[in-house]
Amino acid sequence: MLTLRPITTADTRLYNYMEQLLQTSFPPEEYRPLEELRRFTDEHPAFCNQLLMEGETPVGLLTYWYFFHFCYVEHFAIDPQLRGGGRGAEALTLLADRLSRPLVLEVEMPDTEQAIRRIAFYRRQGFQLWETPYFQPPYRSGDTPLPMQLMVRGALTEASHFVEVCRTIHRQVYSYP
Repeated sequence: MLTLRPITTADTRLYNYMEQLLQTSFPPEEYRPLEELRRFTDEHPAFCNQLLMEGETPVGLLTYWYFFHFCYVEHFAIDPQLRGGGRGAEALTLLADRLSRPLVLEVEMPDTEQAIRRIAFYRRQGFQLWETPYFQPPYRSGDTPLPMQLMVRGALTEASHFVEVCRTIHRQVYSYP
């Protein structure tokens, strides 16, 4: 059975696991500099950095932002050696039940087989793909925005909430105007 365990940088072993999994699961342009991530983990009240645990063993990571109308899942990954066993679906159900508010996340454009599979996975977990063009602001100075799409699970609609959701994510997560 999976549990969510909040971590800080003081949890050296677990925090190192999280950073390693983040770096192996995402390209550098899809996560903030590690020093900034450490600061957010320890100091930002809306940012939640959690590990997915089976007993005392970490099996994945989940970082999210807690906002008034929704939660934005910034990073979600299962250890590559443990993928395909239902942990991802269990983790998203656990998170949705715990937060009891809509979940929003970004996905890559469906240009690759892996991106198409990822979108299909999230759809099976109850997420809807929003078609309105969206970009992920750069994490680092000099990088360019990345074309992405938003997926939402819960009571938000693209027609009514897209602008508000984008504005909140861009300002709060990326400090983007």
